[in-house]
Amino acid sequence: MFSLRQKREIADKVQKILRETNHPELPQSEIKFHLHVEGAESWSWADIRNNGDVPNPGVNIHNELMDKIGETQ
Repeated sequence: MFSLRQKREIADKVQKILRETNHPELPQSEIKFHLHVEGAESWSWADIRNNGDVPNPGVNIHNELMDKIGETQ
């Protein structure tokens, strides 16, 4: 659903939003989270985790190509 670049950008933004809450129970280090996004179709979904939890992310060639198409529009 999302390219690797998009997932990393989303994870950075979620991390920032969570940090801005200043919640006392959050760790001082990177906040671990798992975000599941369902697309319009049953086969369209994405799992996004904090970047530190995904040191060697898998790449879906179709998603990476879609990212390049989005850059040209």
